[in-house]
Amino acid sequence: MSGTHIVLYDPRGLIEAELPLDRAPHEALVTAVLAWDEPDLAPCDYEQIALQLTGHARAVAADVRRLAAARPKSDGRGALAEVVVREADGRLSAPLEGTVRCVQNRARLVRSLYTRLDRLTEPAPAAT
Repeated sequence: MSGTHIVLYDPRGLIEAELPLDRAPHEALVTAVLAWDEPDLAPCDYEQIALQLTGHARAVAADVRRLAAARPKSDGRGALAEVVVREADGRLSAPLEGTVRCVQNRARLVRSLYTRLDRLTEPAPAAT
């Protein structure tokens, strides 16, 4: 049907949780952006890269948030992840700028969120 759309009601984010992150290309982008040494791009190019990193950071943050919520209260990794996600939310709410600094800050954020995601998916450390 042309001109129609369906609105999905997914308050618990289950649809999003089922979609795997396309990690490799975004990690390559993060690596490239953080290796920049005074690139000469137009502001609109920086904005497009920042938009790409912002969207991906939001997706990774959603996964971190979901995994942190599933952790037992006794697992400190969940509490630390919640702090990282709150910080990410604050940083993602800042307006985008067409600058190297903005793009690199978004790249650092994606890297930080992936670090936290990896720590949440590791087996729990053995109690001593």
